[in-house]
Amino acid sequence: MSSHFHVPVDVETFYIAAQSDPAAQRYVFAYTITIRNLSSDTVKLLSRYWLITDANGKQTEVEGDGVVGEQPVLAPGSSYRYTSGAVLDTPVGTMEGHYQMITSTEQRFNTAIPLFRLAMPNILN
Repeated sequence: MSSHFHVPVDVETFYIAAQSDPAAQRYVFAYTITIRNLSSDTVKLLSRYWLITDANGKQTEVEGDGVVGEQPVLAPGSSYRYTSGAVLDTPVGTMEGHYQMITSTEQRFNTAIPLFRLAMPNILN
């Protein structure tokens, strides 16, 4: 039904060495998300759902309203970009999920966040 809403999500990831403590199994990552509204209707981001999986197979689900405290409204052709973070117990993990969106005509739909990898870069001593 809602396949005509085309709202692709692009992701860039970063390892934050300054906040990480590998000895304590604390690996901090940031990710920048760009959401583009390529549909002909204005859409609003209502909520987010994340599934975060670390290298041990531990899965954490995160749900909440909006992103970074906002529920952005995207006019046709516009984009919204934000940066957030995740803390893992392992140097490698993945994230995936979806955003729940609503159109100006009150139609709700989910836009998928494609699976992406969080990985500590190889550090040569």
